[in-house]
Amino acid sequence: MKNLDLYAKVDDLLGLEEASSDLQGYYIDTLKEQNFDSLLDIGCGKGDFLVQIQKQFNPSKLLGVDLSPLMVEATQSKGMNAQCIDICSLEGSYDVITAMFDTLNYLDYSSLQRFLGCVEKLLAPNGLFLLDINTLEGFESVAVGSYIVDDETRFLTIDSDFNDGVYVSEFTLFTQQDTHCFNKEQATIEQYYYSIEEICAISSLKLVDTLDIYLYQEVKDKSLLMFKK
Repeated sequence: MKNLDLYAKVDDLLGLEEASSDLQGYYIDTLKEQNFDSLLDIGCGKGDFLVQIQKQFNPSKLLGVDLSPLMVEATQSKGMNAQCIDICSLEGSYDVITAMFDTLNYLDYSSLQRFLGCVEKLLAPNGLFLLDINTLEGFESVAVGSYIVDDETRFLTIDSDFNDGVYVSEFTLFTQQDTHCFNKEQATIEQYYYSIEEICAISSLKLVDTLDIYLYQEVKDKSLLMFKK
């Protein structure tokens, strides 16, 4: 929870707005071909995707969940229904379940097994599970390295490396408290590489389509996967 909340505090410093908007476009284009009346967005972040879904599709049942209370508060401030809850504690069913911006890559193998089992239980018959995962090229070519950024009150450094299928990012944030005092926070965030074949082997859902995504120039950094129950 601490690591997720630190990430939420620096989300606006990471320069991901354009990439996030582009990725949302892939999801929305896919959903235009679907008939659905309910949608669950897992890892909803600050709720921008939920706002777009509400505007374009107006489903009768729309929920976002995130494990960061700060993200959930931001989503709720936009008038969207959101909860800080483990999806395995949810009840009911949804025609569409989405997990955007490499949500699955934050899960280790045992957590991923549990996660996919809970998604299957929440998905309505013939429902669509739509997700994206980082490609090997994305981890090796886009994500690795050092990143430094600041604004008037914050200074952030990120050092990232990728070895043996695990991507490790060390976040250090300095936040100005007054003229001479800064608060220091640190967190380590890990992501895990999974091939499409590995995810298919874990889940009993049926893979019906895939789409290559290029958010950063010529690197195929993500794959959009479409599963049906």
